Amino acid sequence: MLSALLDLVLPPTCAGCGAKGARCCPGCLAELVGAPARRRPEPSPPGLPDCWSAATYDGAVRRAVVAYKERGAVALAGVLAEAVAYTVLWALTGAGASWADRPFAVVPVPSARRARRHRGHDPVGRLAVLVAARLRASGMGAEVWAGLSQVRRVTDQAGLSSTERSANLMGSLRVREGAKGPPAASALLLDDIVTTGATLAEAARALRAAGVRVPLAVTVAATRRRS
Repeated sequence: MLSALLDLVLPPTCAGCGAKGARCCPGCLAELVGAPARRRPEPSPPGLPDCWSAATYDGAVRRAVVAYKERGAVALAGVLAEAVAYTVLWALTGAGASWADRPFAVVPVPSARRARRHRGHDPVGRLAVLVAARLRASGMGAEVWAGLSQVRRVTDQAGLSSTERSANLMGSLRVREGAKGPPAASALLLDDIVTTGATLAEAARALRAAGVRVPLAVTVAATRRRS
């Protein structure tokens, strides 16, 4: 990718603030990992799992996510994966997390094929691989399972209300035909951003229809909802 080639000949700059010296400087890294929390959209769509994110989607965090997702800054994948894995560990400190004592699947929410072609990479799929590796290094039985796929095109979500987003996405995801079954009975859902929660709820519905329990969803960032 062009951005990877440029990294070889140009000094890197922070995706969050533009400072020279690193793709993510210490100050912006602190914004990314400093406030893991449960951030459920309000209102939450039916079927949304417990929902945590590493940070809110603004400032340096927003700029880093956009650089990674839309501008091909794949060198940020490791930093974002660290933030997500850290958030997962925070989420699992509470009651009701005994499911994570056994092997579980890390399931990325799939992007549309046209979006992957446009971006030139699969940002959430890449994160899922790195997050699962970090969770295994912490002693957990996490294994990536990219078993979900889109079965129909959906309308652009921009500008839709939470109710409209849920209706737009309903039935749009399912377990891929011919896919080998999930490696575990429980799944951790992973996405880059949560806004209304409609996408995560649809992904959870598709997994539950295949007999998979979905106790937790984690994202890099959560948008600030305004009434």
